[in-house]
Amino acid sequence: MFADEPTGNLDSKTTAEIMDIIKKMATEKNQTIVMVTHDINIAKYANKIIHIHDGHIEKIEGETKNEEN
Repeated sequence: MFADEPTGNLDSKTTAEIMDIIKKMATEKNQTIVMVTHDINIAKYANKIIHIHDGHIEKIEGETKNEEN
């Protein structure tokens, strides 16, 4: 699933509910979610965070297991 600011216009309670649903769905169905957000609180739901600035990767945080180089 691709999501661009999926909770951008929601209040904090609804945002948490939606993010819990998205995370549960991804876990249960073994799916990958690619999400763009400027909200660090939403990013905390991710297993991996890729920081991009001016089109360049600045930093990668999180899991790196099972990756092939």
